[in-house]
Amino acid sequence: MSTNLLSVRGLGVRFPTPRGELVALDGVDLDVPARRTLAIVGESGSGKSVLARTLLRLLPGHARVAAGAQVLFDGMNLLDQTPAQMQRVRGRRIAMVFQDPMTALNPVRTIGAQLVEGLRLHMGLDWHAAETRALRLVEQVGIASPRRRLAQYPHELSGGMRQRVVIAMAIACEPELLIADEPTTALDVTVQAEILALLGELQAERHMTMILVTHDLGVAAGHADEMAVMYAGQVVERAATRALFKAPAMPYTQALLRSIPGLGDAPHVPLPTIAGRPPTVYGGFAGCRFAARCEHRRARCEQEAPALAGAAERGRSVRCWFPLVQPQELAA
Repeated sequence: MSTNLLSVRGLGVRFPTPRGELVALDGVDLDVPARRTLAIVGESGSGKSVLARTLLRLLPGHARVAAGAQVLFDGMNLLDQTPAQMQRVRGRRIAMVFQDPMTALNPVRTIGAQLVEGLRLHMGLDWHAAETRALRLVEQVGIASPRRRLAQYPHELSGGMRQRVVIAMAIACEPELLIADEPTTALDVTVQAEILALLGELQAERHMTMILVTHDLGVAAGHADEMAVMYAGQVVERAATRALFKAPAMPYTQALLRSIPGLGDAPHVPLPTIAGRPPTVYGGFAGCRFAARCEHRRARCEQEAPALAGAAERGRSVRCWFPLVQPQELAA
């Protein structure tokens, strides 16, 4: 088996609209090494969540995936699998933590019934064995009084507790890959830290590979080995987390990092912003998609679309004609 548990090649996703086809993803290439954490970051609308849902084939029926695209999981192209085959992959080998725990849980079924159902479906356990495992899972994710909680409905739990239940459901069948899509969006800061720490502990204990989808660069910095920055449906930079924070190569990545408040900043100091707004891509697109907002743009940027290039075998690549880090430095 390759050292990459997941490899994505040429992934494109389009949605038909009255204005034409909306290009949500365009030529996405990604490698996710086994037992590592890859953070996918970018502004809202950059394609992060569409990418996460495409990996598990959870797109709406009208979505159109590019011909020839590949999502290779342990050598198996998920895009070629039948619905029945994907049913055996979801939950059992790949699991997902959604950003809104209230909508991820069935409001008219108890927590216990939902946990037990997944265990019986994927692991073939009888009711008693599944219930025993469900109790243990609820304890593992830090929920007190597990038996009482299993008898409750989602609305009876706090937001943080609901997210812990969603995590318990995701790890129930010991998946090889866990996709966490903005797992702390609806939670307060203290609970966010607890949930992220829990995910890190569970990953280490179970030797899972994880994809962390987030718009929060601080979250990515503290919990990811590598980062992929997305903009307007494309990956525009890929690097080890420390290297990316130390020397971003893509002007968009640099602009994102500048917008993070520093611990030593004086109160009420305005933060730098990125002028304009991300493009909504319908049909074709000439030039670099960030060109209109880039302070380093030149004529070529507006006329020719750059490819994702660099020392990919060393984990560093950038989609830019004039990167801020020179090619020899990308390979360092």
